[in-house]
Amino acid sequence: MLRIGVPAVASALLITAFNSLDAAWVGHLIGGAGLAAVSTSVFWIWLLVSVAEMVSIGLTAVAARRHGEGDHEAAARATGDAFVLAGLIGLTIAVGGTLLLPRLFAVMETPPDVTALGMQYLGTYLLGAPLIFAFFVVDAAFRAAGNTALPFRMLLLSTAIAALLDPLLIMGIGPIAPLGIRGAAIATLVVRGTLGVVGVWLLVRMRLVRFARPDRRTMATIARIGLPTATTGVVFSLIYVVLTRTTTRFGTPALAALGLGHRVESWMYMVGVGFGAAAAALVGQNLGAGRPDRARRAGWLTLAISGVPGLLGCIALLLVPVPIASLFADDPAVVAEAANYLRIVAVAQLVVSGETVLEGALGGAGYTLPPMITSTAMTALRIPLAGWAASRWGPSGIWWVISLTAIGRAVAMTAIWAGGRWQRAKV
Repeated sequence: MLRIGVPAVASALLITAFNSLDAAWVGHLIGGAGLAAVSTSVFWIWLLVSVAEMVSIGLTAVAARRHGEGDHEAAARATGDAFVLAGLIGLTIAVGGTLLLPRLFAVMETPPDVTALGMQYLGTYLLGAPLIFAFFVVDAAFRAAGNTALPFRMLLLSTAIAALLDPLLIMGIGPIAPLGIRGAAIATLVVRGTLGVVGVWLLVRMRLVRFARPDRRTMATIARIGLPTATTGVVFSLIYVVLTRTTTRFGTPALAALGLGHRVESWMYMVGVGFGAAAAALVGQNLGAGRPDRARRAGWLTLAISGVPGLLGCIALLLVPVPIASLFADDPAVVAEAANYLRIVAVAQLVVSGETVLEGALGGAGYTLPPMITSTAMTALRIPLAGWAASRWGPSGIWWVISLTAIGRAVAMTAIWAGGRWQRAKV
């Protein structure tokens, strides 16, 4: 588990580190409105990523099960089918998202300056949707085969290059014209696009992908398994869009704090994503090999290990919230409200990664519908509770609702894993 999990966690944290650096450059070079624009765009980007995870999670479950059964050729064909499915969905989102761009910000009721910058950032990002989807398929194919070290090395190199490009594209230098906030989005796409192209080449060389006439049944199976988890992410994004409307009435500092806090929390979330990727591969392979006992132990062991970074994250947010917030913004009002957010959600960091670990383990088993229903219901409670709490305690009420519902989701996911019905899922 550690051999697979540590590189997966490192890869997830690299992506988070770059996203955080991207937001920090925007906050310092463009200002509070730019940070708010990136922060509100993130909720729509999360929706895009959630749809990409439908293909990723479905492929992980199918390919890992085939690898566990010893049918590596079938796993390679499933990966080829996943690329076709991802390409079709990615192109659809790129076109549809671009056409709907003004409405995406209108529904959040963001201030005019934030909307103008956000449309530049998100519009650029949406055009790269096919590259984003290709990256997720590459990652899932290696993960299902138990190889997370190679994707990590690829990600490390491309992230270093993109981190240097970020300020250069924003400010411009020499022959490079300043692109402003669009430059930040382009730098992000460089990371995912490079990994997608190089990853396909490596998968072909390692015989982990085979392109043939697409098998509709395999594509349908991938979509069926991944759809519930993707639905959870999509609903999560839409709920945050509604929360953005609730937060907007408290001004740009609260709006920026919501997005900034979400980015900081994503560190613990991505720890869970990394360990969850390892758990998904191990659970899927062991179920395919007829060893549900090893699959069960893999889930519990991964959950226990993920609690260590969760404890460290909780301590950091309690002790140094202001320095952490200051990494992203210079505006004193934004820093103060973001620090308040981080203090309130600190305790939730103990369990955020654990929830994601078990969700990944359940996805590896192909058991995704009950977790989706449970997680979606708990997250949906944020809408009425946040409105009620905000009217009484202002932004702090919203932050408390986010923290307590996150804890509730983690408890519920633990109960689903302990129930054991996932062991009977068919893939």
